[in-house]
Amino acid sequence: MPSQLPSQSESVLETLAELNGQETITVLHVDDEPDFAEVAGVYMEREAERIDVVTARSASDGLDLLQNGIGVDCVVSDYDMPRMDGLEFLDVVREEYPNLPFILFTGKGDEEIASEAISRGVTDYLQKGTGTDQYAVLANRITNVVRRYRAEQEVQNGYQAMETAREGISLLDEQGTFLYVNPAYAETYGYDRDDLIGEHWEILYPEAHVEQVYDEILPSVPEDGRWTGETVHETKAGERIVVDHALAYTDADAMICLIRDVT
Repeated sequence: MPSQLPSQSESVLETLAELNGQETITVLHVDDEPDFAEVAGVYMEREAERIDVVTARSASDGLDLLQNGIGVDCVVSDYDMPRMDGLEFLDVVREEYPNLPFILFTGKGDEEIASEAISRGVTDYLQKGTGTDQYAVLANRITNVVRRYRAEQEVQNGYQAMETAREGISLLDEQGTFLYVNPAYAETYGYDRDDLIGEHWEILYPEAHVEQVYDEILPSVPEDGRWTGETVHETKAGERIVVDHALAYTDADAMICLIRDVT
């Protein structure tokens, strides 16, 4: 009979196996020219329905919005602004939000400014143009950097969840070798984590049970999306244990393995 995954394991499995690409992207656009900011906001939202633009007329106003927790996914900022220019604004943002996507969208086409922005940690740099095509380019850049940022956050959150999970969790490559095992996984089998990384999953199975995995379990994972059940494993000391076992593939073709000793 298939086993039931613990709710914590289900959460980890779903977090790592799929990334939601349909969420709204909130963009903070900072520009001291109100007419340009309004037009840019309209065109960005028109180019990508997922984009929702919030405007600020100065860097200080932009910082207030960030600190008030409006949930910004990307900052788009002009360079030439009074009191605090775009690079100074970038410096302050990087101190508090080191990984937040920040695009410098400026009429200044100076290579020195672009180079300085890159050295200070800007995510992307785009020069303002005269036509409306520039907003399609900008919207595409925003979508790409936010997608990458969210993916990195999901992976980071997923690994943090795996490290603290009570259930054993591992990731295996296409050849079946361990890329990652969490503390609970290694402890279940009596191994150190470093002993398992790079080893094939067969190391944890009695020889008589390996054929069952190849013939019955692995073929069902791509067909059904995941597999759950009980399997017999072998510890480092040679002791046989029975585990609740769940398998699924990630978008990167790695396999997530969740186990819980039920011997």
